[in-house]
Amino acid sequence: MIDARKLLDQFLGAQVPGMQGTVRDKATEAVNLARDNPLATSAIAGVLLGTKTGRSIATNALTLGGLAAIAGLGYQAYRNYKAGEEPQSQPETQKQPQLLPPPSDSGFSTTPAIASNDFALTLVRAMIAAARADGHIDEAERRQILGKIGQAGLGAEAEAFIGRELANPVDIDAIVAAATTEEQRVEIYTASRLAIEPDTRAERGYLDLLAGRLGLADALVDHIDATVTTAKA
Repeated sequence: MIDARKLLDQFLGAQVPGMQGTVRDKATEAVNLARDNPLATSAIAGVLLGTKTGRSIATNALTLGGLAAIAGLGYQAYRNYKAGEEPQSQPETQKQPQLLPPPSDSGFSTTPAIASNDFALTLVRAMIAAARADGHIDEAERRQILGKIGQAGLGAEAEAFIGRELANPVDIDAIVAAATTEEQRVEIYTASRLAIEPDTRAERGYLDLLAGRLGLADALVDHIDATVTTAKA
């Protein structure tokens, strides 16, 4: 069975073999390492999936892991939205806040009872779908992504899964249908927003479409966008 949690760790840069320090501290080094030796390095998600900024999520994502990072950001945005706060993106000059895991008694819990392996796979699918929104992943990039997944040692089944997701048309219906709670819908959008910087009409349009299909309120989407922006270096 595919270990979806490990896949998420790779996609969010929680594991960069041969490197020490936080993802934020080493983001540039990871990009250079991947470019210079693409077959020997697992790079951060921005390199794998084409976020053109090369930015990474907050410093302690390395220890939290991908699933907890997505759930933690989703929980923070959802909590602030429910509290009636105004969404605020932190200025780049200020210190980046620490990412915290969600409470274990919330709908954002990362326990298997709340966040099953199947749902974690849905988050991977959501990230890939978002990354493909502008249609830029060509065959060479596809091979590079699969090569990095292979180097991560996640197994043939995981490689085949990623290959199918890259080759087949995006199935937004299946992604949306996999969410059975509002918290899961928030996490799907959060994962998608983490995968890309929506600086093209296609990317922004895809995120807007996804938010609408998930039934997320505009104010909640604004909170998620602001929270993810703040968490990125």
